[in-house]
Parts: sequence; C-alpha cells; structure tokens
Amino acid sequence: MVAGAAVFHRSVQIVMDSSPYRCGIEEIAAVGGMATSLPVFRGEGGLDVVAVDVSRSGLDIGAPDAISDVTLDEAVIQFVPIIRSGSFSDIGCRSIMEDEHICIDDLSAHLGSMVTCPTPSAFYGVFDGHGGPEAASYLKEHAMKFFFEDASFPRANEADDVLVEELEGSIRKAFLDADLALADECTVSSSSGSTVLTALVFGRRLLVANAGDCRAVLCRKGEAVDLSRDHRPAYDAERERVMVAGGFVDDGYLNGVLSVTRALGDWDMKSPRGSPSPLIAEPEFKQAMLTEDDEFLIIGCDGIWDVMSSQHAVGVVRRG
Repeated sequence: MVAGAAVFHRSVQIVMDSSPYRCGIEEIAAVGGMATSLPVFRGEGGLDVVAVDVSRSGLDIGAPDAISDVTLDEAVIQFVPIIRSGSFSDIGCRSIMEDEHICIDDLSAHLGSMVTCPTPSAFYGVFDGHGGPEAASYLKEHAMKFFFEDASFPRANEADDVLVEELEGSIRKAFLDADLALADECTVSSSSGSTVLTALVFGRRLLVANAGDCRAVLCRKGEAVDLSRDHRPAYDAERERVMVAGGFVDDGYLNGVLSVTRALGDWDMKSPRGSPSPLIAEPEFKQAMLTEDDEFLIIGCDGIWDVMSSQHAVGVVRRG
C-alpha cells in the first residue's frame, strides 16, 4: 500500500515502517517526486513505511523524560519546516498483515476546529502488531479519538516548553487509555497486542513517544540520532524493571513469550486488570527542536533494526 504525499512549510523527511517482529524491506515509496529505493532485505514479517520530507531542518535533543532549554539564534528562530510524506506497506512472508500506520501531514486541517495547533502540525504513528492484526487495526481506527478528541489535549498557537510538557502528559494518557480500551474490546483477542511509536510535529518541535521496539532515527547532517530506545529484555533498564515487577526473561523473551517489554494489548499477560505487570504500555518520550541541519526522520519496526544499524539506515535513505 502506498499513501500519497502532501507538502507543508519547509521540510523534515520521515520514513516510517511498521512490522510485527521480524520483517523485510523491499522498497520505499516515491516522496515529493523523488523516487527512493533500498536494497532488498527478506524476513518473516510485514512492512509499513512512511516517508516524511523535512528539508532544511535541524535539532537539539532533549532527554527521554525531560525537556531541555534551548537557546536559538535569530536564523533558527525564523526557520519553519515544510513537511511532506509518503508510505509503503508489504506483508512479507506472513499469511496475514498485522501492522498499520497513520500519516497526517497537516494535523490542523485534518482536525479542523477540534484543536488549535502551531504551524506546521503533523502526526505519524506506527502500530507493529503481533498475535493477530486486531490490536493494531483497532489502534489505527481509533487513534484520532485517543490522541486528539480527548478534552485534555492542549490547545496553543505556539509550541513552547510548557506546551510540550502538556503534550507529553496528553500523549501518555492516550497510550494508557488505548491500552485499557483494548482490554474491553470484544473484537480484539486477549493475545493480540501492538507496539506503538508516534511522532508529533508542532511548529519546530518534534515529539516522539514510544512503547515497544519500533525506533525513530533522525538524520542530522548525515549522522544518525536515535529518538527512541528499544524496549526489549536485553536493555538493562527494562530487564531490571521486569524483574522488579515479578516477571522473568527466558532466552530473550519476556516471561518466555514476548520479545518486547512494552506494548498495548496482550491482556492475557496483563490480567487481572489493575494488577502489576512486567509488560506495560507506558511510553518513553524524546523531543527535538528542528533546524536547517536536519534531513529526515526514519521510523521503523524492529524488522529494519534487526538487519541494520541506525547509521546504516540513515546512509541507505540518504543515498536514495
């Protein structure tokens, strides 16, 4: 599946891919009139790719759970990104497609009077399903409701530190509410789940929220800058959290079942509802201030990062 491209004020290129656990990439959709191709990587899962072009942009990275103060010179302050995107999906060698993505280049126009957004405003999400397609499909279908129709979503014309902090709280609530909704949804199997990574552009602010092992990588002057951390048992902080919560890791799998330590759904592992669980839906955040040094952002499922490093992926997209 290839989605169309739209254009906005100056540019950041984002490539998103969503796929279950192991996946292959065959090609990237043409974006903004420029065809981009990649070598063929074969694997076991499906593939979603979204490319968001952000030419002439740049960044200062904030801590995962904190917002840093940034001093910007006059040229950077005047910078306004133009955003455009495209997408591609491939099922790989699986019998069913378990992954979904959402791609909104102009969030303000999409939502109308529902929210007040800085310019530009854009929203992207990757839902990397497992245990069937139900959870990822449900999350895509109801994403606008969870993330933006909630009354707690902040309204503002300018994206400052206070607004970004409020956005973090609103997006965190959206992740947790969506997780609880999956527990109550009769059409979603209790064994179905999905990792989720979202990217929100508000003015020159880029805010990434991640629960799972999808990854966001920004290309800054040709260098890869990770904007998320993989939530896997091999990550020491996650392994320690799992142990404290009463879970265990067996051959790299949480409780011998999942290769991720954060996901929405999977209520057969989280029940009874309200009880502590080593598998959580709590997202981690990283933010960036876009400037003219940024070239694109790659958002991909674990299938990409299983076969290449962040820098390798940046090099492949940059050559394309």
